[in-house]
Amino acid sequence: MVVSKRFNLVLSTLVSVGLIAGCAGGGEATKKTEAGGAAASAEPLKMQFLVPSYADVPNMNDEYWTEWQKRTNTKLDVEWVPSGDYDTKFDLVLASGNLPEIIVSSNITRPTLLSAIKQGAFWDLTPFLGDFSKYPNLKNNSGPNVWNYMKLDGKVYGLPRNRPQIDLGIKMRKDWLDKLKIPVPTTLDEYAEALKKIVNGDPDGNGKNDTVGLLGHGFLVADGDETFQAAFGGLDPVYDKDGGLIRNFLTPNYTEMVAWFRKLYADGVLAKEFTAVKKTQAEEMFATGRAASYVRNIWRDYTWEQDNKKTQPDAKVITLPPLKGPNGVAVSLANPTFGAFYISKKVPEAKVRQILDYFEKTTTTEYTDFNYYGIEGVHHKVVDGQPQLTDLGVKQVTTNANQVFSMAFNNKMKVLNPSAPKAYNDAKIKDVEVYGKVGKLNPFSIINSDTWTAAWPKFEKDWQANVAKAIVGQISMEEYKAYVEKLNANPDFKKAYQEYAQSYKQYFGK
Repeated sequence: MVVSKRFNLVLSTLVSVGLIAGCAGGGEATKKTEAGGAAASAEPLKMQFLVPSYADVPNMNDEYWTEWQKRTNTKLDVEWVPSGDYDTKFDLVLASGNLPEIIVSSNITRPTLLSAIKQGAFWDLTPFLGDFSKYPNLKNNSGPNVWNYMKLDGKVYGLPRNRPQIDLGIKMRKDWLDKLKIPVPTTLDEYAEALKKIVNGDPDGNGKNDTVGLLGHGFLVADGDETFQAAFGGLDPVYDKDGGLIRNFLTPNYTEMVAWFRKLYADGVLAKEFTAVKKTQAEEMFATGRAASYVRNIWRDYTWEQDNKKTQPDAKVITLPPLKGPNGVAVSLANPTFGAFYISKKVPEAKVRQILDYFEKTTTTEYTDFNYYGIEGVHHKVVDGQPQLTDLGVKQVTTNANQVFSMAFNNKMKVLNPSAPKAYNDAKIKDVEVYGKVGKLNPFSIINSDTWTAAWPKFEKDWQANVAKAIVGQISMEEYKAYVEKLNANPDFKKAYQEYAQSYKQYFGK
């Protein structure tokens, strides 16, 4: 109990300084956990999950996972799929019909998911949840407007994976800026010019101009797409002459961004094989000093700075302030739910209720804090009033730890680095708090259109190929614009845009 009291005291201190967002259900959850001793003798709830893996596949018998399953009285059978391969695996599993009990979709508007829901693959949770009187933690500790976003045709099929909206930022090697006497960029133009100077300036001193300016992974620059779209107004609703809401990447705003990337590519700033770089490759390249800029989670700044210091002792990684673009700033807000959990219709109704009880029990500050820091004295020690991960904590308490429950919403979680000193985290939070005020949410992460779901897969690969061709100069921007105009004139797309407009009104009002 001494450890438990000390940990709760630490958390109280963190709440008071704004590091851990409090929530109404936390205290009650503590009582439930302590009272859970009486239920500890009950048979553990066995649950089968399919989830994406963002780190090494964990050992479910290690200290962290043993304690998690003990506290929740569960036995977890988890299939971990590398995040870069997850969408492919997800689609294959849906097509096979051989669903696990609980499956994660990292995108609540993924066409294959929507089709599976309409075909009856998953439980409609609306009657189970009701007015949430039995699920106060799920109601009160979830992100803003999340349960509205969970609806499809007025029904709730998924359980949210609550995540902060302040998440992604444009990383930059500040030490390289200083070395080349380049001010920290404040606009997209300054950013592009700074990267051009870096790639031509041999910042790592190896005698070669082999530094990548802007790194991405997959199409286009993956996690960075929406960040840059925001600077061009690409996350604002754009309507056609008939009042249809144009898909964000077929707007003139997106085309303007493609032209901007085209110049970056011509200047040698954008990675040459930008569409072929895998996430693990990109992470390794940035962590070993081979790239100047990369858009990823803000909390990674400290980790990658320490990695770079191994070979470049003066390395300093920063997240840039909001960069001004032609029609906005380069800050995208994450959907407050990173996809959702879906329960297979093959699961018996009685077990559905047990699974919901598990999610209700764990959607609290208490469990989220445990998920973030693990066991005191094992996974973390308290330094300056803040839990700081030990070497074992860094190994076992990875981002994979939050893949099997909803978490309590905390808008600073993707900013805090559990391995960083308190002063570093305090400063980082202050630096990026403006993101929550100026950033934009991509409405297409919420709204949907049946017509688009059916039609777009036939065009997606060809569109991606044309974007790449425009960027590398294989076709002119005029040719690309004509291609987009042709797509937008497609009757199916025009119908889809009308559906999107209606869906937008449903979720966001006017």
